[in-house]
Amino acid sequence: MRAKYELIDAEKANYPIVKMCAWAKVSTSGYYEWRDRPASATATRREYLKKLIRAIFELSDETYGYRRVHAQLLRQGEQVSAELVRELMREQGLVSCQPRPYRPTTTPADPGPIPDLINRDFTAEEPGQKMVSDITYIPTKEGWLYLATVIDCCTRACIGYAMADHLRTELVIDALHMAARNYPLTQGAIFHSDRGTQYTSTAFAAVTDLLGIRRSVGATGVCFDNSLAESFNAAVKVERVNRTIYPTREHARTDIARYIEFRYNTQRLHSGLGYKTPHEVYTEHLNRQLAA
Repeated sequence: MRAKYELIDAEKANYPIVKMCAWAKVSTSGYYEWRDRPASATATRREYLKKLIRAIFELSDETYGYRRVHAQLLRQGEQVSAELVRELMREQGLVSCQPRPYRPTTTPADPGPIPDLINRDFTAEEPGQKMVSDITYIPTKEGWLYLATVIDCCTRACIGYAMADHLRTELVIDALHMAARNYPLTQGAIFHSDRGTQYTSTAFAAVTDLLGIRRSVGATGVCFDNSLAESFNAAVKVERVNRTIYPTREHARTDIARYIEFRYNTQRLHSGLGYKTPHEVYTEHLNRQLAA
């Protein structure tokens, strides 16, 4: 009965209420009684949560699924179940953007004696101890723009990145140099990547040796061996690139840098961090050091 009344109420601007009640086989008096009845506490609560959920979803640039929306509600002090959040998002038609199929970018090379020092363990006790890196491509109307990134395993922050219209080794070298400027890397820090020729080159080896960094590579064609870096690439693609048409490479550079600095590192809740932001985790680490 309630569903019929709600449908009538939704269409009252288009059709006479008396006729709709007849079509729905309900009494007109019953409809008016339902309409004038004070909303229950449950209904009021649901409408309140719907507004909060929509606000969080829109502030995330429509990238949050129900789990991240739920985590943000908890951070705001709202006691609500994840399933209720999921239900209310469905009612409002709020669907987060979805990933596209993975495509490799780098060309595999023989890494020689470079070992796999990660073994799919992407955890670290402190920032600057373990890093992962990868290259992905960004389509623009001027042609491809290539993005190389360095992700810290402890904080999940993108601590270094570089963009260029080529895939030469200096692209990954520039990203590593930025990471070294941004974070105090530990002596003997691990830098893990795929077996792309950029990462196995003599020029890149010289830079890692100079910085006191140990190189690590995964197996050929096994994305799980560098899944943390792949996860970051997926976030960039799903949340920004796939939803944007870049007229120029410079426009893409600016937009992606803004996403990394002002969204991913500082605002985006990360499931691998207990729904905290990379910035929060790094700040907590610094505070523990000061208190020690």
